[in-house]
Amino acid sequence: MDLIDQIAERHIERARARGELDDLPGSGKPLPTEDLAMVPEHLRAGYRLLKGAGFIPPEIETLRQIRDTEALIARVEDPQARAEAARRLRLLETRLSEGRGHGLNTVTRMQYQDALNRAFSDREGD
Repeated sequence: MDLIDQIAERHIERARARGELDDLPGSGKPLPTEDLAMVPEHLRAGYRLLKGAGFIPPEIETLRQIRDTEALIARVEDPQARAEAARRLRLLETRLSEGRGHGLNTVTRMQYQDALNRAFSDREGD
C-alpha cells in the first residue's frame, strides 16, 4: 500500500471510529463513475484522492488538453491554425509520454505528498 492509500485509510478509520461516516447521503449506493479510463488502474485511487483534495494531477490536465486540441484540429479549416494546433498536440503528447512509465514523476509525487500532508495536518488541528 503506497503512502496516499495509507493516509486515506488512516483518515477513513478515524472518521469511522468517531461516527462521522454514519448516515451519509447516498450510503449503500454505488459511487458515481468518473472518467478515469485513460489513467492507469494502479493510479486511479490516488488520482481520486487528489481530486477530492482539490488537486488535478498534471497527467490528467495534459490528457484533457490533448482531447481539446484533437477536437480543435477536427473542426479547424484554416491550414495555418490547423498546423499550429497539430504542433501543440505533439508537444502535449511529448509532455505526457515523458511523465509516463512510472506514474507521477518523483518531483511531482513529492509535491503532492507534501500538499496532502499539509492539508490533512491542517484538518486534524481543527
